[in-house]
Amino acid sequence: MSATAPERCDILIVGGGPGGSSAAATLAERGHRVVLLEKAHHPRFHIGESLLPANLPLFERLGVAAEIRAIGLPKYGAQFHAEAPERTQRFAFADGWNKSLPLAYQVRRAEFDTILIRRAAVLGAEVIEGCRAREVEFTASGVRVRAEQPDRERIFEARFLIDASGRDTFLASRFGTKQRNRRHESCAMFAHFGGAWRESGARCGDISLFWFEDGWFWFIPLADGTTSVGAVVWPDYMKRREQDVRSFFLATIERCAPLASRLAQAQLLTEVQATGSYSYSCPRVRGPRYLLIGDAYAFIDPVFSSGVLFAMVGGIAAGEALDTCLREPRHARAALRRFERTVRRGPQRFAWFIYRMTQPAMRALFMEPKNPLRMREALLSLLAGDIFADTPIWASLKAFQAVYCLTALAMPRRSWAARTRRARRIGAAGSG
Repeated sequence: MSATAPERCDILIVGGGPGGSSAAATLAERGHRVVLLEKAHHPRFHIGESLLPANLPLFERLGVAAEIRAIGLPKYGAQFHAEAPERTQRFAFADGWNKSLPLAYQVRRAEFDTILIRRAAVLGAEVIEGCRAREVEFTASGVRVRAEQPDRERIFEARFLIDASGRDTFLASRFGTKQRNRRHESCAMFAHFGGAWRESGARCGDISLFWFEDGWFWFIPLADGTTSVGAVVWPDYMKRREQDVRSFFLATIERCAPLASRLAQAQLLTEVQATGSYSYSCPRVRGPRYLLIGDAYAFIDPVFSSGVLFAMVGGIAAGEALDTCLREPRHARAALRRFERTVRRGPQRFAWFIYRMTQPAMRALFMEPKNPLRMREALLSLLAGDIFADTPIWASLKAFQAVYCLTALAMPRRSWAARTRRARRIGAAGSG
């Protein structure tokens, strides 16, 4: 494999998902020389098809709103299903605090990600697909990355590096700083189905969440009639698997009667895929000459469909911060601090709710939501991803947290049993 002379740019981005593409588009539009390395070739399959209303202003900002609308199924709400007793609660985004965010979209990620990366190229970024970053070296003046394509090796030298490599965690893996999230553990199995029952009318595009004893399921309808279905389970449940992943996944679905009824006449269209325990974070979101965004920084749980939003927000924030660093170096420190606050905000704001989503008190509040102190509206804004703007939801969410604690105290045996079981399962995962 032959190597060429170093190729120079202002910013090198590793990873061509929503985060990397958003960063590349932001920087290229401002006239910087950007190189984006993507290990695969678009379109390529990716899970995570459900977007949030807070994504929509970002699509407008990047100039892709019409294209996303053309491929998406409108998503006006989210449904939560409890099995014992069987109940359903629907949250409509239009009822949230911010009335300007009434909907989102369900999308095939192969199409969605392709739109974003092609937009970055149109704006001037050099997009190189089928190119995997292998080694990185930091110098006083920048960063040097060795990358490989099937027929050659390439060396890139840049002033800054943005790691948007997702769960590959390009930098954190090389630094040895990727840390298992000791407060949360989960695994996932997922596939696409055809012929699944779905709601009609405005509720056709709702995402549905089904609780069951060992975790929860997602049910995401797509515009072409396909449905994405996944099970997020405790690692100890996955370890009990004695059959192939496909059979185990289908058997797990049968354990949740409301979901199984929706899939009774459905056909499995894809292979069932599985992931191991994937909750992690990195202690640093930035360092000399580099920034981490999206899943390259942290991932907790997909329960609120926040991954694409966090990646895009982080990508745009990274682009704005590095634009300042390059144009106005005297303001670089402040710009990088703003970037760090932005990227950390998403996981921090969602973590409290994610850690408690399987607890009986949280389930009770979601299934019978009330709106004193506008708590229900604030919760809807959280579900919509409206946490980066100035929507004044935080006092109401604090009130919701207080009500949660009181609700947990009102059911001491169930709360203690659930808390103990959760701690045992996290401990078992850590020792496995």
